[in-house]
Order: sequence, then structure tokens, then C-alpha cells
Amino acid sequence: MTVAIVRFGGSNCDRDALRALQHLDVDAEIVWHEDGLPSDTSGVVLPGGFSYGDYLRAGAMAAQSPVMDDVRDLASEGVPVLGVCNGAQIGSESGLTPGAFTTNASARFQCEHVHLRVENPETPWTRAYDEGDVLSIPIAHGEGRFETDDDRLDELEADNRVLFRYCDEHGNVTPDANPNGSKHAVAGVLGERDTVAVLMPHPERASLPDIGGTDGQGVLRAFD
Repeated sequence: MTVAIVRFGGSNCDRDALRALQHLDVDAEIVWHEDGLPSDTSGVVLPGGFSYGDYLRAGAMAAQSPVMDDVRDLASEGVPVLGVCNGAQIGSESGLTPGAFTTNASARFQCEHVHLRVENPETPWTRAYDEGDVLSIPIAHGEGRFETDDDRLDELEADNRVLFRYCDEHGNVTPDANPNGSKHAVAGVLGERDTVAVLMPHPERASLPDIGGTDGQGVLRAFD
């Protein structure tokens, strides 16, 4: 059973994801998107980076890769699929999750640690946390602002599909704690199944004790 970390042209966080998963004793391997997924794929990571230079829109070109048909098929079967940063953009462009990620309100690339509040602890990605827990996890993106229409956002809120929300160190959701202007401070959302999730912050960069802390480990434990 293998977690497939899908590498596209321009991916640059695939090795980070591999190291983080291996640290948790999860069998994982990096696969080139044109080669397809291994027959024993038990989970999928769409890693961060700048797939195809973020031309058109971030994630839009990678979303057209044939491998994404296989990813969608596995997602529909309940196989865990996680999109991180550029992977979140690919996931939303592929229809795995609702909404879109667009240019930060600052119109700048932002690389910093942020705080996230756990909104729904009853998912594979958050089972290691309690509702309201505050995590410190880094971001690194220029197009991380979550957008969707108000009616759709109301549905996501009502269905408890907001996974994480940007907050301050005390768990307060404030404009100053929202690094990119995301609607309702949304940092991560679920797909139709709770086994599919995308988020802009990088849990793999907060999973090794000596590098970045361990607050992100719980997200990756969904692949245990």
C-alpha cells in the first residue's frame, strides 16, 4: 500500500512531503504524473510548488493531466487525497473540492508562519486534534485567497466542510490574522467526502521535530 505523491512539472514540495510521511512510517513514493498511479495506491498527495509556472491560473494546467482522472476515481472510492498549496489549487481546479484560490489580497507572495484553528475535528485529517486547537503552520503562496459565492460558502459552513480557519495565536479569527484575505478566513476545505481535503498551509513543513515543529503531523496521520 503506497501513498503516491504526484509530481508535476514545477512541483517543489514533493520531497518535503515524502520526508514527512516517511518520518511517520508511512509508505510513500513520488510518481511522475505522466506515469500514472501505482496499482497499490492507498492515498494521494498533490504537493506544493508552481506547476507549469502557474500559467493561466495556479493549478489550472496540472488539473488537465490525465492522472487527475485517476485521482478523482480514487477520491470517489474514499481513498484519502490531500492537496497542499499548489496541490490545493490543482484540487479545486479539478473539481475535487469547491471554491477557488486566487491572488492574495496583498497582491504579494507571502511566506510566513500562521495560526490555524481546527474547525472540524471529526475527519481523517483532524482526528489528532480537538475542535478549537490552534496550530502553527507555514504558508508560502501568492494565490491563496479562498473564494466562492456566498450561497456556496453558506452551504460549506452548514455542512461543516471548513477544515481550518486562519486565526491569531489565541484562536481568534480576525482580519489581521487572515494572511491572504480568504473569505471567512478559510484555510482548508473538504470535498464531497471527508477523505478529500485541500489546504493552503504546509503541514509537511511542520512535521519534523527539528525543522518547523510538529503541529502539522496530525494532518498527515490520515495516511496511517
